Amino acid sequence: MDNKNLNQPQTGDLELKKRIPDSVISDVFPRKVKRSILREEVYDQLKKIILSGKIKKGQRLVEEKLALRLNVSRTPVRIALRRLRKENLLIWKYRKGTFVK
Repeated sequence: MDNKNLNQPQTGDLELKKRIPDSVISDVFPRKVKRSILREEVYDQLKKIILSGKIKKGQRLVEEKLALRLNVSRTPVRIALRRLRKENLLIWKYRKGTFVK
């Protein structure tokens, strides 16, 4: 097997690219939300929920449940919780979890 053939696109791939206009591709695959924006949105939503009193003082916050509720992965939730802990809105207890302060 030649290495030259591995790097070259197949003729079927080129024909497919020629047939699909860019406008259709952009409609099918819209731009992804930037990670920093998603982190900010999750942070803002959690802060709003905490300050509004929907989550009571002393209530435990579980990453998995928050991620499901906000329809995001656990990573932006984890980052938001860390940021809220720095602002003294939350407290983290070893082997217990994160709680509203």
